[in-house]
Amino acid sequence: MMKTLVAFLLLVASIVATGHGSSEEAAYQIYPLRLKSGAGSDGATVQGITCASWRLAVEAHNIIEWTTVPAECENYVGNYMLGQQYRQDSKAVNREAYLYVRALALPNDGRNVWVFDVDETSLSNLPYYAQNGFGAEPYNSTTFYAWVETGAAPALPETQKLYNKLLNLGIKIVFLTGRPLNQTEVTASNLKKAGYYTWHKLILKNKTEYSGATAVVYKSAERGKLEKEGYRIVGNSGDQWSDILGTSTGRRAFKLPDPMYYLS
Repeated sequence: MMKTLVAFLLLVASIVATGHGSSEEAAYQIYPLRLKSGAGSDGATVQGITCASWRLAVEAHNIIEWTTVPAECENYVGNYMLGQQYRQDSKAVNREAYLYVRALALPNDGRNVWVFDVDETSLSNLPYYAQNGFGAEPYNSTTFYAWVETGAAPALPETQKLYNKLLNLGIKIVFLTGRPLNQTEVTASNLKKAGYYTWHKLILKNKTEYSGATAVVYKSAERGKLEKEGYRIVGNSGDQWSDILGTSTGRRAFKLPDPMYYLS
């Protein structure tokens, strides 16, 4: 049964990534999965607040340094990620990003770049989480890296739309991810398979250079290198606050929804 579900997920991901949806709505649904049942509805509570309020506090960066989704909220988070609200929230963020950049009067000097995170920003790992759970259990790097090596993650549809619009505006794309250097080839292949056909730079984390560094330190340093090379960061998109905090964050940053995990 599980193998059948995974095969179905990968088939749907392939259809979405190659743009074969029968309509705008069909292409917009990352995974038409059955929602999770049982506890975890909007009315479920953890430490005296509803899971919906917990998610809001997480997205607003009021609850920080948390390690896992509270067990009481795992089904709620699963339903949110697999339901329409997650897609609508992603659409709202990317729409604002486009409205912002469209209004800019940017020099046509080839120095304008937009920085995108990869996981849960450009690519979606929902097939992995649908199989392995939505965060109440500790993160398992072994199983997640095995999933990454399949190179099967589809694009987040609304981020991909923004990506295409930015290219049409002449803005260069930089992908900046916390994935390690040894995943460069599979990440590049996955991005292309998902429809991100071109980019100016794909930056992965050199764990020797950034040993022990947080995501904020690492990404700030790499964005700083871009600026030293003369690039103008007009926008920065990420699903984690650590993607958009720190230094050299760009002219404006956009936080995509992700209540499944927290990276400092």
